[in-house]
Amino acid sequence: MSYTAPLKDMMFAIRHLAGIENIAQLPGFEDAGADTAQAVLEESARLNEGVIAPLNWEGDRQPSFLKDGKVTTTPGFQEAYRQYTQGGWQGLQHPADWGGQGLPKTIGAACVEMLNSANMSFALCPLLTDGAIEALLTAGSDSLKSTYLPRLVSGEWTGTMNLTEPQAGSDLSLVRTRAEPQADGSYRIFGTKIYITYGEHDLADNIVHLVLARVQGAPEGVKGISLFVCPKFLVNADGSLGQRNDVHCVSIEHKMGIKASPTAVLQYGDGIAGSVADQGGAGAVAYLVGEENRGLEYMFIMMNAARYAVGVQGIAISERAYQKAVVYAKDRVQSRPVDGSLPGSAAIIHHPDVRRMLMTMRAVTEGCRAMAAVAAAAYDAGHHHPDAAARRENQAFYEFLVPLVKGYSTEMSLEVTSLGVQVHGGMGFIEETGAAQYYRDAKILTIYEGTTAIQANDLVGRKTARDGGASARAIAGQVAATEAALLANGSAAALAVHRKLSAARLAFLDAVDFIVANTRAKPNAAFAGSVPYLMLAGNLVAGWQMARALLAAQQALAQGEDPAFMQAKVDTARFYAEHILSRAPGVRDAIVEGADSVTALALEAF
Repeated sequence: MSYTAPLKDMMFAIRHLAGIENIAQLPGFEDAGADTAQAVLEESARLNEGVIAPLNWEGDRQPSFLKDGKVTTTPGFQEAYRQYTQGGWQGLQHPADWGGQGLPKTIGAACVEMLNSANMSFALCPLLTDGAIEALLTAGSDSLKSTYLPRLVSGEWTGTMNLTEPQAGSDLSLVRTRAEPQADGSYRIFGTKIYITYGEHDLADNIVHLVLARVQGAPEGVKGISLFVCPKFLVNADGSLGQRNDVHCVSIEHKMGIKASPTAVLQYGDGIAGSVADQGGAGAVAYLVGEENRGLEYMFIMMNAARYAVGVQGIAISERAYQKAVVYAKDRVQSRPVDGSLPGSAAIIHHPDVRRMLMTMRAVTEGCRAMAAVAAAAYDAGHHHPDAAARRENQAFYEFLVPLVKGYSTEMSLEVTSLGVQVHGGMGFIEETGAAQYYRDAKILTIYEGTTAIQANDLVGRKTARDGGASARAIAGQVAATEAALLANGSAAALAVHRKLSAARLAFLDAVDFIVANTRAKPNAAFAGSVPYLMLAGNLVAGWQMARALLAAQQALAQGEDPAFMQAKVDTARFYAEHILSRAPGVRDAIVEGADSVTALALEAF
């Protein structure tokens, strides 16, 4: 079974929750209304369903490999990448000034989800290129922009992020890669970078590495880190490719999942024969992005773009696992229904617990998709709204949601893909079934681009404590407005959702008060509950969007619009409230009342 893009649910979220027609009122997005969104999503679905999705299983069986310093990707990837770039998909959300289509993130995010559902290993290459583009747009000089952006936006060249080193994982203050300034204004890079996604491959003519390094004499710690462009091949004045740079892949990792995506160890300045090092100077030629010692600031631009995208990956892999589980549950005959509705054995989808698992998978996926769509709309308004105050308000909302989209969506993808294996029973544990691949692929999502704990630390420190909980309480105020609308609606489903949403909001506010009161006074207590706080916040925001979805679906039902889909949306929203949102009060108790037990055990007792 391959993949079918959930176009109806994507368009529902884009229309009714993200408000695409409002986005189309923003300067620059006038032609990006619902009709455009529908047309773009349909084209994206055709490419991903027909070309990219069929390669997913093959990539797990025949992953990328390294030989003689060159990485060969999975058979079929080169042709798929050619079709992807020729279709203009790399530049979908990027400015027309550099060859992109300039469409809003609200539309682009749905296309990114499709790409990752189709083939997450393949999708990682465009994802990293998007981050490199964002960094150069923000901090690159005119020369760097004109040299690299057109070919990155077209996908002719790809981009990477080079942060991690053997001794410097999440703590980038330990970065040792050094940059030596040259008389011509360039630099020479020396060092080793690890975990570099698509650091070497055969899909594009050039790879543009964005590298964190220290200039000689820079301050210690994160204040002394600079950002550099270091291409695999140097670029001549006329834009053609020149000499091979002194950056080389020395190995690729053997991973639990996303096996088709080459994760490289890159050596800068090793003097490999045939490189620029043989022409009079050791080290990889590189060019400063922005100003010296501001590299971490610029890299965070890439990281924030990537963190949102990784959250969308969580939604994407959940959708793929759900689709596969549904097909299996409808086909697998086993045992008589407990209600005696059929005389003999029946497909397992008749069994209540299988239905519970499938509904959990469906509801979580739809809730996270809705949250991501609303966040994307806030991003678009935060960058394009003509009113400065509206831009600030939307940007603050988006920034609060980024760790939720990344952290909650990816953590929940582990639950969803695990349930996908469980629905398959013993067959799910057999690799040939394919269900296990989604489970294995999903695990990386809670780790790379900042672990869930790092997202939670950001949510606690920067997004909640820093403003005294103002942003968090503002979101709770919006949730309360939806609760009022549910009460006014008065249907049984709306009232059921209201009860759970109200309880979750109050639980969230208690957690916010605890975080604000203790982040400085008792930091161990506040951060002991940081991940539970992130999960509570993500659950609330996703549940809030599902409540809004219920209201929109009931209104559509009253107008006779697509009754089967809209009724399913109502039923799924109620399930989310009663089975997932209902977890919130217990998580609140763990945060507010359970902090001391996290650190009570003596270190020597472990």
